[in-house]
Amino acid sequence: MAREVLRPRAAPQARPRVRVAEAPRPAYRRPFSRGRLALSAFAMLACACIAFVTVTDPYAGATAEAAPALQAGSGTPDYQVQRFPIQGGYVLVSVTRDKFKAVKPVIVVHDTTAAAGGGGGSSGGGATYTTPVGTAQTFAAQLVASNGWGAGEFSCLVNLWNRESGWNTHAYNPSGAYGIPQALPGSKMSAFGADWQNDYRVQIRWGLGYIRGSYGSPCGAWAHSNAYNWY
Repeated sequence: MAREVLRPRAAPQARPRVRVAEAPRPAYRRPFSRGRLALSAFAMLACACIAFVTVTDPYAGATAEAAPALQAGSGTPDYQVQRFPIQGGYVLVSVTRDKFKAVKPVIVVHDTTAAAGGGGGSSGGGATYTTPVGTAQTFAAQLVASNGWGAGEFSCLVNLWNRESGWNTHAYNPSGAYGIPQALPGSKMSAFGADWQNDYRVQIRWGLGYIRGSYGSPCGAWAHSNAYNWY
């Protein structure tokens, strides 16, 4: 019996791979949206408004319309002026932030006598002239306004220094008190000026500083003076 000889099978031939070229993908496009268009237009409008406000004053017209009418013949707006009664008349004081300016002082008849009543005769090296009461009170009214006090506080100050010195720059008391505010001793006022014995401005500045530091306001000092007969 003949033997069957087994022959090895030939390996199958590999088929060559054929690379198929891929078609290019189309670029992605967002669908058209009216909302995005409206948002862009709103953003442009907002930027234009901001630029306009930056280079212009949106309140200029409102400010001009809100300004009150001037008083007839005064040339000064009502809202800027306070009226302070002084001896022989009154003074109008224009108050602005952190400063003051007298806009229309009223001319009064000055008392030119050496002694203006109150706490005694004249002193200070035999001086024969004392500042008129109206002049001293006009200056005091300006300082009262610059401190933020109103006409009511000024009335308290007038009453207080009428009692103390009669607004006499040379008023002297045997206790050593001197000047319009009756500083005790009078030499304390030298911190506000060398000519404290004669200069009403030095005396008034010192007096108002003392009142503010000790009593808070002229009416506080006036109330203390009524209660204890000194301040």
